[in-house]
Amino acid sequence: MNKLILTGVDGNLGGQAAEYLLTIAEKDRLVFCGYDPASLEKFSAHGVETRETNFNHVEGLAEKFAGGEVLALISMPFVGEKRQAAHKNVVDAAKAAGVKKIVYTSLVNAADPENPSIEKIDHAFTEKYIEESGLDYIFLRNSQYAEAMITNYFTYVKGDGVLTNSQGDGKMAYISRKDCAKAVAYALNNQTLHHQILNINGKELMTISDFIAIGNEVTGNKVSYKEISDEENYAVFDAMGVPRTTEGKFKEDSEAPFSSEGMVTFAQAIRENKMAEHTDDFEKLTGDTPLTVRYMFEHAEEFQVGERHSKDV
Repeated sequence: MNKLILTGVDGNLGGQAAEYLLTIAEKDRLVFCGYDPASLEKFSAHGVETRETNFNHVEGLAEKFAGGEVLALISMPFVGEKRQAAHKNVVDAAKAAGVKKIVYTSLVNAADPENPSIEKIDHAFTEKYIEESGLDYIFLRNSQYAEAMITNYFTYVKGDGVLTNSQGDGKMAYISRKDCAKAVAYALNNQTLHHQILNINGKELMTISDFIAIGNEVTGNKVSYKEISDEENYAVFDAMGVPRTTEGKFKEDSEAPFSSEGMVTFAQAIRENKMAEHTDDFEKLTGDTPLTVRYMFEHAEEFQVGERHSKDV
């Protein structure tokens, strides 16, 4: 029986995808991969085959993917050449192992050369590399996680109540990470989709001011929004101790576990409406309606960004 291989199960997105996959696929078809043996134990204890993997090193990686038919590549959390190299290692190893299709978690509008987000560069590279490999694929181009902005919202609740960034009146269809994980599980288990690009978007397209207004209505807080320049946005993150790139040192329990370069250029892309994709691809793929921003604020304790899961070795 050809296997469905899910990578990154020791991370936030991959771990949630694993839980969904266990509800829709036969357990004996599944292989869960991750770099952290401790995180794999809970799955192996329930009878799922697990394999320890490190995508930064190609040696022996094809053996980890042996017997696989479809592989879901959860994009690595660091940015730049290291991520591109790691993704290339996975694609090369998957092809060598006889894998037929790759499901890849990408970013909305990743292939647009005018999209200023530095995050999209690696995604565009990986999509192109998979296409040129000759393998079948499903690209899941995710909108921004609502969890990131909900956590950000409550950071400002605890501060002066004025949320500042440089995305202005640009729009985004904020989506739950849980829904992105569900999309991964359903795409990995899907036998009819081939060479597909799906936009995994939230229920509503909105500005950050709209997002804050919903948060205020639900929580009773009075957060306001102030647009600042990109340089001012960098200064805010510098003051929080957020590294400019993923090569920097991240604080433990940081409320912004991302690089400021990634966040500021992402805000620029939103401001320029380069992230304003809004489709029903999620509903067509899963048969479910994406969670609304209102619902996530109503259950905010379940929708926080969480810790950074990255071991770049």
